[in-house]
Amino acid sequence: MPSGSCHCGAVRFSVDGEIDQGIECNCSHCSRKGFLLWFVPRAALEVISGADTMSTYTFNRHVIQHRFCPTCGCQPFGLGQMPDGAEMAAINLRCVEGIDLDAINRVQVNGREF
Repeated sequence: MPSGSCHCGAVRFSVDGEIDQGIECNCSHCSRKGFLLWFVPRAALEVISGADTMSTYTFNRHVIQHRFCPTCGCQPFGLGQMPDGAEMAAINLRCVEGIDLDAINRVQVNGREF
């Protein structure tokens, strides 16, 4: 089960699932922060610590809650809904521990068009 944290370790999480791909989105937010995202059902994400201290950033249509640690500023995941209404979590794979990012199949997404 993949697990990870923000940079300072105040926010810790685990995800039930196998990493199948990483999404590289070219929207203004993702490209500036260099995200490599793994989308999972919201129920697959367990926030182990720090959920009550996290801050939220939204932009554009305000449909994704970009959650970040107020201490180190790191954004380990975002919360939102898929187009069909299912609740999802977008996991920042750069915050997952012990994975080889170079081995992740990367899918380019044109988020500037959303």
